[in-house]
Amino acid sequence: MTEQQPSVWQDPTAPVDDRVDDLVARMTLAEKVGQLASIWLVPDGAGEMAPMQGAAESVPSWEDAIAHGLGHLTRPFGSAPVDAEAGLRNIVDQQAQVRAANRFGIPAQVHEECLTGLNAWGATIYPTPVSWAATFDPGLVERMGRQIGDLMARLGIHQGLAPVLDVTRDLRWGRVEETLGEDPYVVGTMAAAYVRGLQASGVAATLKHFLGYSASRAGRNLAPVSMGTRELADVMLPPFEMALRAGARSVMNAYTDIDGIPSAADEALLTTLLRDTLGFEGTVVADYFSVAFLHRLHRMAGDLGEAARLALEAGIDVELPSEDAYGAPLLEEVTSGRLDEKVVDRALRRVLHHKCELGLLDPGWTPVEPAPVDLDPPEARELARELARRSVVLLDNDGTLPLAPGMRVALVGPNADTSDAMLGCYTFPMHVLAHHPGHDPGLAIPTLREVLAGDVDLVHEPGCAVGVPGEAEPADADAVLEAAVAAAAGADVCVAVLGDRAGLFGRGTSGEGCDVADLRLPGRQEELLERLLATGTPVVVVLLVGRPYDLSRQADRLAAALCGFFLGEEGAGAVADVLLGRTEPSGRLPVSFPGSGGVQPATYLGAPLAQRSEVTGVDPTPLWPFGHGLGYGRATWERVEVRSGDTWATDGVAELEVALVNESDREVSEVVQVYLHDRAASVVRPEQRLVAAVRVDLPVGARRLVRVGLHADLTAFTGRDLARIVEPGAVELRVGRSSADHVAVLELDLTGAERYVGPERVLEPELSVEVA
Repeated sequence: MTEQQPSVWQDPTAPVDDRVDDLVARMTLAEKVGQLASIWLVPDGAGEMAPMQGAAESVPSWEDAIAHGLGHLTRPFGSAPVDAEAGLRNIVDQQAQVRAANRFGIPAQVHEECLTGLNAWGATIYPTPVSWAATFDPGLVERMGRQIGDLMARLGIHQGLAPVLDVTRDLRWGRVEETLGEDPYVVGTMAAAYVRGLQASGVAATLKHFLGYSASRAGRNLAPVSMGTRELADVMLPPFEMALRAGARSVMNAYTDIDGIPSAADEALLTTLLRDTLGFEGTVVADYFSVAFLHRLHRMAGDLGEAARLALEAGIDVELPSEDAYGAPLLEEVTSGRLDEKVVDRALRRVLHHKCELGLLDPGWTPVEPAPVDLDPPEARELARELARRSVVLLDNDGTLPLAPGMRVALVGPNADTSDAMLGCYTFPMHVLAHHPGHDPGLAIPTLREVLAGDVDLVHEPGCAVGVPGEAEPADADAVLEAAVAAAAGADVCVAVLGDRAGLFGRGTSGEGCDVADLRLPGRQEELLERLLATGTPVVVVLLVGRPYDLSRQADRLAAALCGFFLGEEGAGAVADVLLGRTEPSGRLPVSFPGSGGVQPATYLGAPLAQRSEVTGVDPTPLWPFGHGLGYGRATWERVEVRSGDTWATDGVAELEVALVNESDREVSEVVQVYLHDRAASVVRPEQRLVAAVRVDLPVGARRLVRVGLHADLTAFTGRDLARIVEPGAVELRVGRSSADHVAVLELDLTGAERYVGPERVLEPELSVEVA
């Protein structure tokens, strides 16, 4: 008897496109739609982990959801505390049911959040993304991405919902902590590094949120975006281009609308720009509930069926986190003739193509076998510590830091003795365990007091609460504040640990939905700081935050200021290392600290008239600028020069050299930053923008030679006809330590013909560091 040959779609040796075409031709409409849907099995009482989570109208039962196949299985580890082996058993059982329920035995694709590490109980918690950016070290971020990806792969997870590529535009926005800062180059290089690391493990990265989400009006979550085409193209888009070039396999839409068109229904954005122009061939997944939001929030669709049609036509392939519109409402749109089945097939091909690449269509596919997995191994903790150390920013210092041995230290402030101070809103304890009071976090997260206690003669007083909106002030609040003031008065130095507590949708001072009206420190923290300063004891402020705050009224009276952006499980140790001088401060600000909270939104990327001028009384000059960061030692800049001459062809490369030496008595770390200034352009340009940055570590006495190659494509901008051009003319390369500290200004002339450039243009500089 002749052995039956497998169908083309089951043949791992056949071309992927042929396998997908064969399978699509065999599927019924219901089976096709099933692959575009998902389900989130949220345990009872789990609490709100996504906007308007409880508003879904037509989420089916598990049995109905898998009846014809299932596209995605949502967050099996990231919805409630479950240990690794139990979670794997659940996935094995669920995948068996999914495969048994559909004719083709196709498993679901499993996705999880992974913004600060895998969002699972007991998994390593790395610093939040704005801290990654503060390292100015993409190689370190890539190593972290690989660690995260390896863990996810061991748990049978196929896709991670990170990184965030939204460029910070307004510090009042609650999700600043999730971003990689206010500069497109830094955002793009860090995001691309994360993508390379994660996907090296076979786990798909998801770029979010496409496009313009962080520019919502007044920093309010989901508010409309007021942004012109040029700003969108030159500020918001380049990071996505860089991460797509790194190979990102999935993209997530933004919740917001731009000029009245929500991203979830914007075909020009999700198809014409993303696919036709940028060449993206992967899947576009919906941000949670955003398809239904076209009906419920934007009021653009009359019902869920119309919302499904608009989203699918625009280019959203998979509805997350659960089937709502991409189920019966979508089926009705097709059977009624309002939506061509070819549009369903278009999305289906992308979904199946991805599943085929993941091996999910292969006959021999099996889920990962349940077994104990160490979710927080020593090597991951050490990497988390290295990232945290690298990201701590010394903002100011009069010589009080590092703390001298034998000093009596008053450690005060609401963030001095709580692990919450280290955790962003997408960490498992703040995102999930917040709905499980008293539950063990599953891993060690030391507090700053605990870490310092063995090394410092200290007294601790909280001083006040963080000041989360809606939380009642304790009856003894005044006495608690007075105790902190008394402790400071009796100490040699006061270390005031202030800042944020992350949360979701108003349940924190930073995080998704935790937007603020101004940038004063939350609650009574500014009052506490003023009282501490009035004691006359030197005050060192340690900010453990998700966003910069306005310290302009106190900055000139501080002995020192240190900043850590939600530093993760090893953050306390990293801060202690810097305070005690065991580690050289080396972080640089990826977001500016405001000179006054009233001047937001403002970033360093402002045009000439966005700078300080005589035509307005409002001064936007930052207190601590983008790129700023001090050390205990300081590198000497011996030489900065252009090696390629003072002319720069519009299709050529400008070659720079920077010679550094460490003449101090301790190791130092410098970040060489190169900013482009266009003296005159055909459209208004930012006063300056970063085009290159490289970190240089210098042992005592060491010399290093930094070489920077800048292709003229890096000067490109969107011209008057909305096409991207390289324009001849006079430019400056401002080379230095920050956006406000230029060691040298190099004048060059871009010569040659004006050039139109597209997505294929050079996006990054050539960088090298050599021993001199």
